[in-house]
Amino acid sequence: MSDSLRPVTRPRMYEQVMARLREHVESEGLQAGDRLPPERELADRLHVSRASIKQAVVVLEVQGLVESRHGGGVYLRTSSLNPEPVATLVDRRRRLPDVLDAREAIETKLAELAALRRTDDDLAAIDAALEIMRAEIDGGELGEDGDRRFHAAVAAAARSTLLADFMQGIREGIAESRHESLQQPARPPKSLSQHRRIAQAIRAQDASAAAAAMKEHLETVSRVRLLSWNPEA
Repeated sequence: MSDSLRPVTRPRMYEQVMARLREHVESEGLQAGDRLPPERELADRLHVSRASIKQAVVVLEVQGLVESRHGGGVYLRTSSLNPEPVATLVDRRRRLPDVLDAREAIETKLAELAALRRTDDDLAAIDAALEIMRAEIDGGELGEDGDRRFHAAVAAAARSTLLADFMQGIREGIAESRHESLQQPARPPKSLSQHRRIAQAIRAQDASAAAAAMKEHLETVSRVRLLSWNPEA
C-alpha cells in the first residue's frame, strides 16, 4: 500500500523557531557578522522555551549559518538564514560516517601511491589546485573547488584505475563531507595547510609521510558539528 496517506507530523518547535529567525533576518536586513537577539529575548518574544531557542541555534550552527561565541551571543555567518530541512540533515548525518571511513581507506593509499608514481605534470596539477584553494580562501570563500581539484590531482598521480573508480562512485558523499568540513569555523586555512603538507610529502616521494599526512587531514575532516548533533535532543 502506498504511504502517501501516512500520518501528518507537526514541525518540531525548534523548526518553527528557525523559520521565525529567518523572517527576522530578512525583515531587519541583517548581514553576516550581525548579532541575533539574546536567547532570553527571543524566548520571550516568540513565547517558546529557551530550550527550543538553543535547539534552533544548534541546527543553524550545524549548517554553518550562525556562530555561537562564548559569552558573546550568536552571530550570523551568512547574510540570510535558509536552513535545509531537518530531515535532509538527519539523512546526511546517517551517511557521513560511512563516507568518511571510505575516504580514509582509499585516499591514504592514493596519497602513498602518488608519492611513488607522480610526475612533474602531476606536481604541477597539485600546485595549481593549492593555488586555487588559497585564492578562494583569501577571497572569503571556503576553498571547495581547490580542495576538489587537489584530491582529484592526487588520485590521478596515483595511477590506480580501480581506486579512482571507487572515488568516483562516492563523489557525491565526498562533496558533502568536504562542505561539512570546510564550513566549520576557521577550518579552511587549516585544511589548506594540511593539503600543503600532503603535497610536500608527495613531491619528496615519501610514501609513508604522504599517507600519514592524508590520514591526519581526513581525521580533521571527520570532526564536524553535524556528527555531534542529536536531532532528537
